[in-house]
Amino acid sequence: MNARFTSKDNISQVGTRIQVWGNSCSGKSTLAANIAEALDLPVVELDALNWETGWVSVRETDPDEFITRVTQACNGDRWVVAGSYSHTSTNYIWPHVQSVIWLDLPRSLLLLRALRRCWKRARTKQLLWGKVRERFLPQFMIWRREESLFWWIWTQHTRKRNELLSYTLEPRFAHIQFYKFTSSKEADAWLASVQ
Repeated sequence: MNARFTSKDNISQVGTRIQVWGNSCSGKSTLAANIAEALDLPVVELDALNWETGWVSVRETDPDEFITRVTQACNGDRWVVAGSYSHTSTNYIWPHVQSVIWLDLPRSLLLLRALRRCWKRARTKQLLWGKVRERFLPQFMIWRREESLFWWIWTQHTRKRNELLSYTLEPRFAHIQFYKFTSSKEADAWLASVQ
């Protein structure tokens, strides 16, 4: 499959409607925040729009409400979205997005990052999006799929990769500049050139 990606040197068409895409723990939120700062754009965190107290997913309990939240947050000509949510993104964000930045990091690195991140958040009792706290031990319980971030990363890595590769070739997404980064260092170098 010959996927279509924009040269990392071509930053002139990145635009002001951008989505940072990737698996969990790939650094989407961090890169989106850095892009937002560099280009003076508001950040839209899809996880913040989805998760309610007690880790209740609005996307699952009230899909119409989730779509309303996303479309309202991405109203206008200036934003950078952090998160994937494939169905919602391709149907409600991508018709308007100018660039998709894909963080395609190795699965082993994502799992290591998940371990560090979950440990830190659980130890400090960090409140995420003003709503929820991460628990450390459930992340290892891969037999409890709905609670295990490690299970999610392991099983979704190939699926997400194949999905995005196929999206780059779809005619309905021909207007999008797709950028692919396989390391944080590569993404940081690109961001420095954008700044």
